[in-house]
Amino acid sequence: MTEAVAESIPDRLRFLLERQSCAALVAPAPDAAALRLMLQAAVRVPDHKRLRPYRFVIAEGEGLQRLGAIMERAAVAAGKPEEVVRRAPRMPLRAPMVITVVASPRPDPDVPAYDQELTAGCAVMALQMAAQALGYGAIWRSGWFMYDTLLQRELGLSQTERIVGFLYVGTPGRVLPPPPAAGDVDALVSRL
Repeated sequence: MTEAVAESIPDRLRFLLERQSCAALVAPAPDAAALRLMLQAAVRVPDHKRLRPYRFVIAEGEGLQRLGAIMERAAVAAGKPEEVVRRAPRMPLRAPMVITVVASPRPDPDVPAYDQELTAGCAVMALQMAAQALGYGAIWRSGWFMYDTLLQRELGLSQTERIVGFLYVGTPGRVLPPPPAAGDVDALVSRL
C-alpha cells in the first residue's frame, strides 16, 4: 500500500485494519455502561430473521473463581494431565472479565443451525471490536473447554447450544505494538 493510500483510509476502516488481540489484561473491566454498549454492538451482527441465536454468560469478580472451578472439574472429568488440571482454575483469572458466548440456535425452517452459529461467532467479534473502541483490550479464546459436555452442562447450556468462544476482556496491561502487516491477501482470493 502506498503512503498516499494509507493516509486516505477512513478512521473507521483503519480501526478494523488495526484490530488485534490483547492477552495482557488487567483491571478494570468494562463497567456496566460500557458492557451494555458492547452487548448492544453484539446484537447488531448479521442475523437472518433477527433470531438472536446467541446468549452471553458473563464472569467477573467471584464469577471468575466459579468459572475456574467449573474448568477444573471439567479437566478432572476429562482425564486431562495434572498440569492442565492445576492450571484450569487460574485460566479465567487472566482477565477481569470473561464473556462466554453461546450459540443458541432457534428452530427455523429457513435459517439452518450452522448459519445461526456463524451469527454467534460474529457476536464475539463485535464484542471484541466494541471493547477495543471503548479503550479496553480483549482476546477471543477457544480450546477443548468449548466442547466439554460437563462444562457446557454446568454453564447451563442445552443440548442444542454450543460455546463459540470465551472473550477475555480488560484494560491492556501494556502498550501494544502496532499490528503486523496483513500480508499477502491475494493468496487467499480466487475469482470465477
